[in-house]
Amino acid sequence: MTRLLHVSDLHFGRHSLPEPVAAIEGLIQRERFDAVVVSGDLSQRARMREFARARDFLDLAAQVSPVLAVPGNHDCAWWRAPLHLAPPAWMFRKWRRGLGRPEQSVLRIAGATIVGLNSAHGISRHTLTTRPRDLSVIGDLRPAQIAWAQQEFAASPARDTRIIVMHHNPVAGEISQRFGLSNHRDVLEAFAQLGVSLVLCGHDHQEDVRAVEHPAQRVQVAVAGTITTRTRGGRPPAINVVALDGPAPRVQHLVWDPGTRTFR
Repeated sequence: MTRLLHVSDLHFGRHSLPEPVAAIEGLIQRERFDAVVVSGDLSQRARMREFARARDFLDLAAQVSPVLAVPGNHDCAWWRAPLHLAPPAWMFRKWRRGLGRPEQSVLRIAGATIVGLNSAHGISRHTLTTRPRDLSVIGDLRPAQIAWAQQEFAASPARDTRIIVMHHNPVAGEISQRFGLSNHRDVLEAFAQLGVSLVLCGHDHQEDVRAVEHPAQRVQVAVAGTITTRTRGGRPPAINVVALDGPAPRVQHLVWDPGTRTFR
């Protein structure tokens, strides 16, 4: 059995919860997952000290498992390139310097190809909204990113399970009732055509699994909760364990139990 640990929205900074974070670090060391993926918002305000703590988390996990991480909207210093009037790469200087990782990467493990896509593009013409509070929050994936994912999947064995990791949720959150991506319909259509079985994401601060039916491919969308005080609906922190041992990925939520101080 191939097993992945999916964590999201750690938000290292003033809202972070040290005890659940330490429990996740212990779980990673004990279980030695085939991969650990983090779907964005490792920082709260894209500050170097927050990225320093995030790097410690990723480096510790990398001692026992391959690790893939992508940025979230909180990791994107959008004010450095509003409306992309400056080079968009400027928004991720702190991410690269603090974590030593690119915004997009590929992880190939036994039986699976995991493609990490950056859905955090700050404020651009594709993410503009009439809701001021959503400026810089809405996500987007561009055609060039889809083409790159297609290229990476094509370079892997045909029988590999195809997995996308990104920050923004392409389906409406159960509590928020909002889509994280501006072009969610086009993206889900593209994923189905690419043969993607599973999307691992965050952003909604609430654990969830949905199935999106499509004639080409059934796509599961799994959302991990947040490891902070900023949960939706008062939900406790939650992470996901993904098992690849059958025709479709199986996702199990592990939810923080403050009574036993463990994930159950």
